[in-house]
Amino acid sequence: MRDTSGTVMSNKRANPRSSRLSIVLALSASALLSVVGPAHAAPAKDPLPADIPDYQAALDAVRSTDVRDTVCRFLRTPVPTGAADGPVQPIPDTAEPCQGLPVFTIKDPVALNEITPGFVAGTDQPLPAKAVKMTQLVSSLSATVNGRNATVMLAPTQGGGWHLAAVRDGDGDASYAGRATVGTLVFTEPQIRGWYQLRLLTVEPLNEQARQGLGGQASVSLSDYQKLVKARYADKLPGSEYDTQGYSSGYGLEPTEGDASPSTLLLAGGSSTALALAGAAALLLRRRRASTR
Repeated sequence: MRDTSGTVMSNKRANPRSSRLSIVLALSASALLSVVGPAHAAPAKDPLPADIPDYQAALDAVRSTDVRDTVCRFLRTPVPTGAADGPVQPIPDTAEPCQGLPVFTIKDPVALNEITPGFVAGTDQPLPAKAVKMTQLVSSLSATVNGRNATVMLAPTQGGGWHLAAVRDGDGDASYAGRATVGTLVFTEPQIRGWYQLRLLTVEPLNEQARQGLGGQASVSLSDYQKLVKARYADKLPGSEYDTQGYSSGYGLEPTEGDASPSTLLLAGGSSTALALAGAAALLLRRRRASTR
């Protein structure tokens, strides 16, 4: 017999054994696709992201007592008030900082990708490998603590590995970064706090800032997105007049002169606060030197 589309349909009842086999094969294929990366299958036991170097070191860092204690000290620090571009606050040193706080864990870190200076300048071709670069790893907490969440930021250590770079309020960075899937790449335009998804060569916004960054469009080609960011930032890259006059900066990750300890970490308050991340520090648009206004 035929259905309304003209497809030939069999009058014979499907073989139960054949149907079960088809289901098993389909489920097996689905399970395989869920663990296969862009180029190869991950190990069956406790797979580590193949695209993040020294990922075990990152896991060891976020699971360490030192990092947990730092997060606890952060959570005991009052939320900063005032302008989002106010001074960075040092995390205070408190004995037994986690005592009395609700139980929480720090989730496994995910990659934080950003647009690259070469892509912004237009000197690199609009290709995913040239447009976006992993600059840090970010982790959020498994639960809110006294109504707050936090993001743990790891920076690459010279010579290999990862170390704690900063802790900040909120979990937006980790939430957006964790939305990457097989076949897609999630990245940020930190200057406007915009988050995007790159699907092949198509850029799609993930938040309102990104939608505004695309001029309200639902998607643009990577080439057209390059034109947009080049128009916004090409004259503000390192070495530009904007940079040399001190208008482009952010929160540095290195301790400043006079810090009590070389391991002092910086606390960034407020979701609109921009962090100076590797490869993008000179693109940040917040003025640092109030005296030059």
